[in-house]
Amino acid sequence: MSDIAGAWSTVGSFGPLIWLGSLAACTLLILALTPLLRDAALAVPTHRSSHQTATPQWGGLAISIATLGALAASALAFGDGSAGSHGVVMLSLAALVLVVLGGVDDVRPLGAGVKLAVQSVAVVLMLAALPDGFRVVPWLPEMVERAVLFLGALWFVNLVNFMDGIDWMMVAEVVPITVGIAVIAALVPLPAEALVLALALNGAMLGFAPFNRPVAQLFMGDMGSLSVGLLLAWLLILVAGNGHIVSALLLPLYFLADTGLTLARRARAGERLWVAHRSHFYQRARDNGLTTLQIVGRIAAVNAMLAALAALSAVAQSAVSHVLALVAGVCLVGWLLAEFARPRL
Repeated sequence: MSDIAGAWSTVGSFGPLIWLGSLAACTLLILALTPLLRDAALAVPTHRSSHQTATPQWGGLAISIATLGALAASALAFGDGSAGSHGVVMLSLAALVLVVLGGVDDVRPLGAGVKLAVQSVAVVLMLAALPDGFRVVPWLPEMVERAVLFLGALWFVNLVNFMDGIDWMMVAEVVPITVGIAVIAALVPLPAEALVLALALNGAMLGFAPFNRPVAQLFMGDMGSLSVGLLLAWLLILVAGNGHIVSALLLPLYFLADTGLTLARRARAGERLWVAHRSHFYQRARDNGLTTLQIVGRIAAVNAMLAALAALSAVAQSAVSHVLALVAGVCLVGWLLAEFARPRL
């Protein structure tokens, strides 16, 4: 299925069908699984929670099945036994490992060491799904680059999990990122499987969105946030490796900034970094008087602008343009974080 010359030319008119099929499949799966979801892995409120009542939290099962199902169907339709199809198999296996890990952890919390070990296996499988000879920074020794990608992807999977803390947060993040990647695929060469995954994941998230609308009837759970984090990491690595590192940084910049600055602030305060908390900027915004809809609305708007900047950077020819796009993105995210940190009377 891999066609670096033009993802849209390969996917063609099937693009809307992939998107719609994933959306419909996720919606129907949630409706069909509702009896199970009501009785399994309820998220019981704690002092760190943003919700007030016990809520089903395995919406990630429907998201993962719908997304990976669309990816597999597309591989069968467009594949020819190539390395691209092999990569789809490896990526799907990696995501399913995290679906199982998250599902178990939702029911019976696991130790940090166990979770990190299983996540590491999944990230290794995900990196094995990259195209043969794939490089992000060619002047780095390949082993060094793979080590950096491994650590970065492992961190990204966890930071997505950390940020899934209020209703519609993941919708406000994943939908703009996947739209941005689909637009980039229309402007510059990207592998066809990157476009298919972006469309499928976008559709699945929109199928999940009505059930997660504040006040949510359903959460993703760790089985959703971990696997979605892995799939996003793979997409962003593909964007970066096809010559668009700035675009790959801009798309998830809000999540990167919120988690990075929160971690630094907690480390400086001498807090134990592995202990659960509620001091992310978006959580502080709740304490400062913003409603959930006001928070996710601001995040979605900033993410849409970051996606536009990422697309502009992808087609820009000069280094100055890349720098300007990145600076603009940093300013946008800086404004958002300051807005969240500002107390209201």
